[in-house]
Amino acid sequence: MEKSVISERCYEPFDPSDLERLAMLALDDLEQLFERKPETGEIYRKRLLMLCLCQGGAEHFVRRRNGVKDLDVWAFFDEGPSRPFPYRRRGKRDFGPSHFGRHPHDIGFEGRRVDIIGRSIKRGPDQTPQHAVREWLQGRATESARLISQRPVVAIHPESLRGDIIWDPKE
Repeated sequence: MEKSVISERCYEPFDPSDLERLAMLALDDLEQLFERKPETGEIYRKRLLMLCLCQGGAEHFVRRRNGVKDLDVWAFFDEGPSRPFPYRRRGKRDFGPSHFGRHPHDIGFEGRRVDIIGRSIKRGPDQTPQHAVREWLQGRATESARLISQRPVVAIHPESLRGDIIWDPKE
């Protein structure tokens, strides 16, 4: 595969394989976290509600404005009984060579940087994952929820929801 073009932002549209690749990168990152931190894995390995593309990447997916600088994937977990998911934890992955290119400041990466962030959120017994995430965004109880809620949120996992816009502040 060719080297990625270096640019501040990429304006290429997403295709379905891009969303699948993001999901696989995030799932691999989380599995490695659970292997390194067995206590976190014990609580959260089976509590993943969904993975979502957020912030600038999601804005670009929905509106094709502003382009992609980096890619932010948020993992939403059903809140564990003993403690929240480590909210300061941020995984980093390399999207690799692709039509998105590479940001000039991401030295050591072949493609766009993918940040993987996790949050544990409350979920009612009959709530779908999408509804639980929307409720968390609507509540804007945290700085993260306030920031994410300003732009669209796009499901990338589970596969049955991949590409669904689960939140759009402009609607």
